[in-house]
Amino acid sequence: MAKHRITLIPGDGIGPEITAAVVQIVETAGLDVEWEPHLAGAGAIAKHGSPLPAELLESIARNKVALKGPLTTPVGGGFTSVNVGLRKALELFANLRPVWNIPSVPSHYEGVDLVIVRENTEDLYSGLEHEVVPGVIESLKIITFDASTRIAEFAFDYARRHGRKRVTAVHKANIMKMSDGLFLKCVQDVAAHYPDIKQDDRIVDAACMHLVMKPDQFDMLLLPNLYGDIVSDLCAGLVGGLGVVPAANLGTDIGVFEAVHGSAPDLAGRNIANPMALLLSALLMLRHIGEAPMADRIMKALGIVLADDTVRTRDLGGAASTSEFAAAICRRLAV
Repeated sequence: MAKHRITLIPGDGIGPEITAAVVQIVETAGLDVEWEPHLAGAGAIAKHGSPLPAELLESIARNKVALKGPLTTPVGGGFTSVNVGLRKALELFANLRPVWNIPSVPSHYEGVDLVIVRENTEDLYSGLEHEVVPGVIESLKIITFDASTRIAEFAFDYARRHGRKRVTAVHKANIMKMSDGLFLKCVQDVAAHYPDIKQDDRIVDAACMHLVMKPDQFDMLLLPNLYGDIVSDLCAGLVGGLGVVPAANLGTDIGVFEAVHGSAPDLAGRNIANPMALLLSALLMLRHIGEAPMADRIMKALGIVLADDTVRTRDLGGAASTSEFAAAICRRLAV
């Protein structure tokens, strides 16, 4: 078994607690790993003078893979999003969010099995804003042929490799005829090279309605950055929330795997947070680095623990602590 070197970003708030739990689980499963811990966000400013230190970016660029806990992004001021900064600096152009019903996790729907692919580098998230006159702010929506084509190729390649049958492009091209129109045309042009994969499209507001009414009618969703951010969270809500879904930010040869829920500073230090979202993201990471059998073993152990109502964190209706939940999974791995 190869030894892996992985950049580890514990994050803010509950981040260090859930990260420690996930590290314990993957090491118990037998991962031969050397972790390179690095601060980011608010914790990095005091030490490095920047929320996104050069040392962190260099580590990820060298190791090609990172596991990241949640980071706090100030609202309406303060430093810019570290998450967005990472994606831009490392060209992590694809955000991958698989969403499915996990047995024994309460949810409003059954039979959900979706993959959301979100373009990660442009759109309104380019952050190009300025004040035109006092009281009037202009934000620029950037959609390019290159980025739209690249994310479409990623989505259709993923569909083919993972046995997905249909990719639905989500847009607002009826109103934003040039920007979203370009995105949609790029998707349609790429789809022509994948005759084995069906392609259709939905206007974003209609897609949201249809997801809430009957989510099992969709297979894969492909979206520009802003719609992808919103719709992927909506889809997480179909199966139990952000605490039970994984996420990956992927580039040509770099992957950053993360929990997409908040840092919950009010829960920090109380050992009660659910580490499941970060654990599921770590399983995506294991598959990415060629450790799929290990990921399958951990998923099986997680399923057994979730089926045991005596070991659940509070958000899942139990009373187990973060460390107790992790210890229960580790015991199953040791059997």
